[in-house]
Amino acid sequence: MPETASATRRDELLAIAAGLFAEKGFKNTTVRDIADSAGILSGSLYHHFDSKESMVDEILRTFQEELFGQYDEILASDADPKAQLEQAVLVSFDAIDKHRAEVAIFQNEAAYLLTFDRFSYLADRNQQSREVWLTLLQNGIDAGVLRADLDLELTYRFIRDTVWVAVSWYRPGGRRTHTEIARQYLSILLEGINV
Repeated sequence: MPETASATRRDELLAIAAGLFAEKGFKNTTVRDIADSAGILSGSLYHHFDSKESMVDEILRTFQEELFGQYDEILASDADPKAQLEQAVLVSFDAIDKHRAEVAIFQNEAAYLLTFDRFSYLADRNQQSREVWLTLLQNGIDAGVLRADLDLELTYRFIRDTVWVAVSWYRPGGRRTHTEIARQYLSILLEGINV
Protein backbone atom coordinates (compact mmCIF):
# COMPACT_ATOMS: atom_id res chain seq x y z
CA MET A 1 0.00 0.00 0.00
CA PRO A 2 1.49 3.39 -0.92
CA GLU A 3 2.45 5.63 2.00
CA THR A 4 -0.15 8.30 1.11
CA ALA A 5 -2.93 5.70 0.94
CA SER A 6 -1.80 4.34 4.30
CA ALA A 7 -1.75 7.85 5.77
CA THR A 8 -5.21 8.53 4.35
CA ARG A 9 -6.58 5.30 5.82
CA ARG A 10 -4.95 6.16 9.12
CA ASP A 11 -6.65 9.58 9.07
CA GLU A 12 -9.97 7.90 8.26
CA LEU A 13 -9.55 5.57 11.22
CA LEU A 14 -8.75 8.48 13.51
CA ALA A 15 -11.85 10.34 12.30
CA ILE A 16 -14.01 7.27 12.94
CA ALA A 17 -12.48 6.83 16.40
CA ALA A 18 -12.93 10.53 17.21
CA GLY A 19 -16.60 10.36 16.30
CA LEU A 20 -17.13 7.30 18.48
CA PHE A 21 -15.17 8.71 21.42
CA ALA A 22 -17.23 11.91 21.23
CA GLU A 23 -20.53 10.06 20.90
CA LYS A 24 -20.09 7.09 23.23
CA GLY A 25 -17.25 8.25 25.45
CA PHE A 26 -13.68 7.03 25.46
CA LYS A 27 -14.21 4.37 28.15
CA ASN A 28 -17.31 2.99 26.43
CA THR A 29 -15.74 2.74 22.98
CA THR A 30 -13.92 -0.50 22.25
CA VAL A 31 -11.33 -1.29 19.61
CA ARG A 32 -13.96 -3.61 18.11
CA ASP A 33 -16.43 -0.67 17.87
CA ILE A 34 -13.86 1.33 15.92
CA ALA A 35 -12.96 -1.59 13.67
CA ASP A 36 -16.62 -2.44 13.01
CA SER A 37 -17.36 1.18 12.08
CA ALA A 38 -14.35 1.14 9.75
CA GLY A 39 -15.43 -2.15 8.18
CA ILE A 40 -12.27 -3.99 9.21
CA LEU A 41 -11.32 -6.71 11.68
CA SER A 42 -10.17 -5.59 15.13
CA GLY A 43 -6.72 -7.03 14.50
CA SER A 44 -6.33 -4.91 11.37
CA LEU A 45 -6.65 -1.77 13.46
CA TYR A 46 -3.42 -2.73 15.25
CA HIS A 47 -1.61 -2.40 11.92
CA HIS A 48 -2.05 1.37 12.34
CA PHE A 49 -2.29 1.91 16.12
CA ASP A 50 -1.16 -0.05 19.15
CA SER A 51 -4.17 0.92 21.28
CA LYS A 52 -7.21 3.14 21.49
CA GLU A 53 -5.18 5.28 23.93
CA SER A 54 -2.71 5.95 21.11
CA MET A 55 -5.59 6.94 18.89
CA VAL A 56 -7.12 9.44 21.32
CA ASP A 57 -3.64 10.75 22.11
CA GLU A 58 -2.98 11.51 18.46
CA ILE A 59 -6.45 12.99 18.00
CA LEU A 60 -6.04 15.38 20.93
CA ARG A 61 -2.40 16.30 20.31
CA THR A 62 -2.99 17.14 16.64
CA PHE A 63 -6.10 19.21 17.41
CA GLN A 64 -4.52 21.08 20.29
CA GLU A 65 -1.33 21.87 18.40
CA GLU A 66 -3.43 23.51 15.71
CA LEU A 67 -5.66 25.39 18.16
CA PHE A 68 -2.85 26.67 20.35
CA GLY A 69 -0.84 27.61 17.28
CA GLN A 70 -3.73 29.87 16.30
CA TYR A 71 -3.91 31.36 19.80
CA ASP A 72 -0.16 32.04 19.67
CA GLU A 73 -0.59 33.82 16.33
CA ILE A 74 -3.34 35.99 17.80
CA LEU A 75 -1.22 36.94 20.82
CA ALA A 76 1.76 37.74 18.56
CA SER A 77 -0.31 39.82 16.15
CA ASP A 78 -0.38 43.61 15.98
CA ALA A 79 -4.16 43.66 16.44
CA ASP A 80 -5.46 45.76 19.31
CA PRO A 81 -6.40 43.84 22.50
CA LYS A 82 -10.15 43.93 21.86
CA ALA A 83 -9.66 42.57 18.34
CA GLN A 84 -7.38 39.85 19.71
CA LEU A 85 -10.06 38.80 22.20
CA GLU A 86 -12.63 38.74 19.40
CA GLN A 87 -10.29 36.66 17.21
CA ALA A 88 -9.76 34.16 20.03
CA VAL A 89 -13.51 33.67 20.43
CA LEU A 90 -13.92 33.29 16.66
CA VAL A 91 -11.06 30.75 16.50
CA SER A 92 -12.65 28.81 19.35
CA PHE A 93 -16.00 28.60 17.60
CA ASP A 94 -14.23 27.67 14.39
CA ALA A 95 -12.64 24.78 16.30
CA ILE A 96 -16.07 23.69 17.55
CA ASP A 97 -17.35 23.74 13.97
CA LYS A 98 -14.41 22.00 12.30
CA HIS A 99 -13.28 19.75 15.14
CA ARG A 100 -16.47 19.03 17.02
CA ALA A 101 -15.46 15.50 17.99
CA GLU A 102 -12.03 16.59 19.23
CA VAL A 103 -13.50 19.40 21.33
CA ALA A 104 -16.14 17.06 22.76
CA ILE A 105 -13.50 14.47 23.64
CA PHE A 106 -11.39 17.06 25.42
CA GLN A 107 -14.38 18.53 27.26
CA ASN A 108 -15.85 15.20 28.30
CA GLU A 109 -12.84 12.93 28.70
CA ALA A 110 -9.90 15.06 29.89
CA ALA A 111 -10.48 14.36 33.60
CA TYR A 112 -10.49 10.61 32.98
CA LEU A 113 -7.53 10.70 30.57
CA LEU A 114 -5.50 12.67 33.10
CA THR A 115 -5.48 9.58 35.31
CA PHE A 116 -2.96 8.13 32.80
CA ASP A 117 0.61 9.49 32.79
CA ARG A 118 0.75 9.69 29.00
CA PHE A 119 -1.98 12.36 29.06
CA SER A 120 -0.32 14.66 31.61
CA TYR A 121 0.10 17.20 28.81
CA LEU A 122 -3.66 17.83 28.99
CA ALA A 123 -3.15 19.58 32.34
CA ASP A 124 -0.45 21.69 30.69
CA ARG A 125 -2.86 22.58 27.89
CA ASN A 126 -5.52 23.57 30.43
CA GLN A 127 -3.00 25.87 32.09
CA GLN A 128 -1.88 27.24 28.73
CA SER A 129 -5.49 27.96 27.79
CA ARG A 130 -6.03 29.78 31.08
CA GLU A 131 -2.91 31.87 30.46
CA VAL A 132 -4.02 32.76 26.91
CA TRP A 133 -7.39 34.06 28.05
CA LEU A 134 -6.03 35.84 31.14
CA THR A 135 -3.40 37.53 28.96
CA LEU A 136 -6.03 38.63 26.45
CA LEU A 137 -8.20 40.04 29.22
CA GLN A 138 -5.35 41.76 31.05
CA ASN A 139 -4.13 43.31 27.79
CA GLY A 140 -7.64 44.64 27.20
CA ILE A 141 -7.78 46.15 30.69
CA ASP A 142 -4.30 47.65 30.31
CA ALA A 143 -5.29 49.21 26.98
CA GLY A 144 -8.46 50.66 28.48
CA VAL A 145 -10.79 48.75 26.16
CA LEU A 146 -12.11 46.46 28.92
CA ARG A 147 -13.39 47.49 32.34
CA ALA A 148 -10.69 47.81 34.99
CA ASP A 149 -12.92 46.29 37.68
CA LEU A 150 -13.22 42.90 35.98
CA ASP A 151 -12.40 39.88 38.10
CA LEU A 152 -9.99 38.25 35.64
CA GLU A 153 -10.40 34.70 36.92
CA LEU A 154 -14.20 34.92 36.94
CA THR A 155 -14.29 36.50 33.49
CA TYR A 156 -11.94 33.86 32.11
CA ARG A 157 -14.12 31.06 33.52
CA PHE A 158 -17.25 32.71 32.12
CA ILE A 159 -15.75 32.92 28.63
CA ARG A 160 -14.27 29.41 28.79
CA ASP A 161 -17.48 27.81 29.97
CA THR A 162 -19.88 29.68 27.70
CA VAL A 163 -17.77 29.18 24.60
CA TRP A 164 -16.70 25.56 24.97
CA VAL A 165 -20.04 24.21 26.26
CA ALA A 166 -21.44 25.13 22.84
CA VAL A 167 -19.97 21.87 21.55
CA SER A 168 -22.81 20.10 23.36
CA TRP A 169 -25.54 21.80 21.30
CA TYR A 170 -24.01 23.40 18.20
CA ARG A 171 -24.42 21.43 14.97
CA PRO A 172 -23.13 22.53 11.55
CA GLY A 173 -25.95 23.40 9.17
CA GLY A 174 -28.20 24.80 11.89
CA ARG A 175 -30.07 28.07 11.91
CA ARG A 176 -26.89 30.06 12.55
CA THR A 177 -23.33 29.47 11.41
CA HIS A 178 -20.57 29.11 13.96
CA THR A 179 -19.32 32.58 13.02
CA GLU A 180 -22.76 34.11 13.58
CA ILE A 181 -22.96 32.42 16.96
CA ALA A 182 -19.47 33.62 17.88
CA ARG A 183 -20.39 37.19 16.91
CA GLN A 184 -23.56 36.99 19.02
CA TYR A 185 -21.49 35.70 21.97
CA LEU A 186 -19.08 38.58 21.48
CA SER A 187 -21.94 41.07 21.38
CA ILE A 188 -23.28 39.70 24.68
CA LEU A 189 -19.80 39.57 26.19
CA LEU A 190 -18.65 43.01 25.13
CA GLU A 191 -21.91 44.95 25.01
CA GLY A 192 -24.14 43.11 27.48
CA ILE A 193 -27.85 42.45 27.06
CA ASN A 194 -29.15 45.81 28.23
CA VAL A 195 -31.18 47.94 25.84
